[in-house]
Amino acid sequence: MSDALLSTPEPATDATRPTRGAAFRSVASVLPETVVTNAEMSLQVGKPEEWIHTRTGIRERRFAQEGERLTDFAAAAGRAALAQAGVEAAQLDLVLVATMTPDEATPNMAPLVANLLGATNAGAIDVGSACTGYLAGLALAAAQIESGRADHVLLIGADAMSRIVDPASSTAMLFADGAGATVLSATDGPGRVGPVLLRADGTGAEHLWATHRDRHLLMNGHETFKNAVTSMSAITRDAVAAAGLTLDQVDLFVYHQANGRIVRSVGERLGLDPARVVDCIEWVGNTSAASIPHGLDVARLDGRLRPGATVLLSAFGAGFTWGGAVVQWSGPDA
Repeated sequence: MSDALLSTPEPATDATRPTRGAAFRSVASVLPETVVTNAEMSLQVGKPEEWIHTRTGIRERRFAQEGERLTDFAAAAGRAALAQAGVEAAQLDLVLVATMTPDEATPNMAPLVANLLGATNAGAIDVGSACTGYLAGLALAAAQIESGRADHVLLIGADAMSRIVDPASSTAMLFADGAGATVLSATDGPGRVGPVLLRADGTGAEHLWATHRDRHLLMNGHETFKNAVTSMSAITRDAVAAAGLTLDQVDLFVYHQANGRIVRSVGERLGLDPARVVDCIEWVGNTSAASIPHGLDVARLDGRLRPGATVLLSAFGAGFTWGGAVVQWSGPDA
């Protein structure tokens, strides 16, 4: 990797920090009702139940059924986030949907979601960055708000990964479906989104991919695991430093729920207290772009995500792509 790829921005100071910032107002998530247990998955992939749990940290995952649309799950999560934030859909300036599994090749999902919500004054854009999509969307949402081009942005992460895995492959035991949504609004005070750092290394593309012809996600598990742990550990340090903080000053770490072993390995490498690391993959699986907002929602409901909390977000996905950001949570508590 080049030095430019690994360079870390200087920490923000009062002189360089923008006066206008973006702040989280809410988070909500929606999962399909259909539960697929390891017992069912064992018959499907030919691996013992406990082996699946040991290798992935997953006991259950949620799958959308035929006839259920990811667009509807995304809209439901968005509707719940708007209600929680007290923001009307007509007030939205932008709707962003991070996904790599839209219901149609075209139109994109964001305009369909905006229409279902009644966001008649909003632009609508899909964001494609695989499992890093939510963080890529966060960078775009924050920039639009900081520049004054938007006051309210609805950012959704949604994927139906069960539709692009080979049901008989071991990859199928990892992935699942779901949607999570957050509302971000302009603020001149504390509680803002800090620097969002995004990285990419296209030489890793050969390790995690799906072609248009086969529509099946293929993965080199060993290389993906190794790169995910290394990259998320490094970007955590970089994002915390860019925010002018230390790891000890972060209240909560919300990582992309790629694999329970990956999340634990990152925490161990950084010396983090497990109580400060959200680990919620066991009962939902890897929901790709939905996993960070879902993780935030889990922490909100269990009381760890409180107004004023300093939160580190990080993800790693195909491409390879990865990123990290420090935010001060300003949304309502549970």
